[in-house]
Amino acid sequence: MVAKRVSIFGATGSIGQNTIDLIRRDRPGYNIVALSGGRNIAQLACDAIDLQADIAITAFEDLLEPLRVALTGTGIEAAAGQTALIEAASRPVDWVMSAIVGIAGLLPGLKALEQGATLALANKESLVCAGALLKETASKHNARILPVDSEHSAIFQALVGEDITEVERIIITASGGAFRDWPLERLKTATLAQASSHPNWDMGQRITIDSASMFNKALEVIETKEFFGVDPTQIEVLVHPQSLVHALVGFKDGALMSHLGAPDMRHAIGYALHWPQRKDLPVQRLDLGTAPALEFYAPDLERYPALRLSYEVMSKGGLSGAAFNGAKERVLDHFIAGRIGFLDMASLVETVLEQADAQTGLIETAMSLDNVMRTDHFARTEVDRIVSTSTTYK
Repeated sequence: MVAKRVSIFGATGSIGQNTIDLIRRDRPGYNIVALSGGRNIAQLACDAIDLQADIAITAFEDLLEPLRVALTGTGIEAAAGQTALIEAASRPVDWVMSAIVGIAGLLPGLKALEQGATLALANKESLVCAGALLKETASKHNARILPVDSEHSAIFQALVGEDITEVERIIITASGGAFRDWPLERLKTATLAQASSHPNWDMGQRITIDSASMFNKALEVIETKEFFGVDPTQIEVLVHPQSLVHALVGFKDGALMSHLGAPDMRHAIGYALHWPQRKDLPVQRLDLGTAPALEFYAPDLERYPALRLSYEVMSKGGLSGAAFNGAKERVLDHFIAGRIGFLDMASLVETVLEQADAQTGLIETAMSLDNVMRTDHFARTEVDRIVSTSTTYK
């Protein structure tokens, strides 16, 4: 058996660690080319040594020397910064895990597709900001994009052997996050620690907060449109507190196909890693006889304004997704830093979207990497300007 050449970008995060867990269970089947991470140099070096990677890259140039020291005598290259990450992403491989959080994952993903690799996409921001560009690049280089978000993997699996033109609706589920049962009035005082605790999933801090605000689900709504090419009116969201049903696909004959499984990201990662085959995965088998009752209800858009904004973004089209994501990422920075409150995030993003829409030639310009990054920069700069000049925020 020929070993599959693999690179993992975002290796030290929860998606990356789960990917590594699956690879370790079938170690002879893989040759690891590149691993990238952030500030967790100890974890990055440990995994690079254990997996015998060709190169390990940290996103932070000031951490290059500690990484070099940790890899001394191993023969593994150490590198740091965006240029090094892009060079690593340009190395030919068969399969790439794209798990870098935020728009920072866009360019490495594009570079991987240019090599003809299969891109396992956990970086939803890539499709939100530049879906058309990503798909065009994949088509041009005979590459493939496979979804790793649990919802989109579920949709993808439900569509195997089906005609997308016969789909009537797609329903993605949301846990409701940390504050799903809180009174609305209490959300004004929600703290960083409270927003950083998820009731069902074990995820990083940023995505956990995005789950509480439903910004994560808003991105996934846009991702659904971009990945599957359906009309926004065909996409629905239901709050499902048990997180056992990940998505449902409804067809025009009235049938609903659902994907169920325990809340474990190794389901979706493993499907993408082994596709088009299915292999045994070390995940909990769902016992419906003892499982809790399954609840579903429509989300309250007053509680989750981010969802409403996602549909406005899809309606506007163009580079609205880049503005939305750029503003979302930056307001999250400010919330984590304690400069704004939990509810301020959605109102700030909405304000920036209005300003972006008013900028002639910004949102409606052609889809290109330069224009995506220009729109992203505009959104982030506007958030910073508003927060720094307004007396509204703490």
